[in-house]
Amino acid sequence: MLKGLGGLGDMARMMKAAQEMQGKVAELQEALARTPVRGESGGGLVQAIVTAKGELTGLTIDPSIFSADDREVVEDLIVAAVKDAQAKAREKAAEEMGRLAEGLGLPAGVKLPF
Repeated sequence: MLKGLGGLGDMARMMKAAQEMQGKVAELQEALARTPVRGESGGGLVQAIVTAKGELTGLTIDPSIFSADDREVVEDLIVAAVKDAQAKAREKAAEEMGRLAEGLGLPAGVKLPF
């Protein structure tokens, strides 16, 4: 394509590869926004559902834990379940980004998006 222009052909290939990578990262981020991750606390009495990007989308609370005397405990369980789900979401996102980086031939440990 740009054969006679020295390094410009390499630059064009690099730019094309960068655009392809950007598209793949965007696709993965969209998929992560649709991927549910479940966290829990209290042995499953409280469950939080977040997207793999960390957005809270659902909360399930077993009715057996409702008591006016236990309000603070319930609140703590809710916070713990949400934090558990968000931590799992971060792990899932990092795992998927790592797979994408590997598939693109990038060195291990490269953080995407840059």
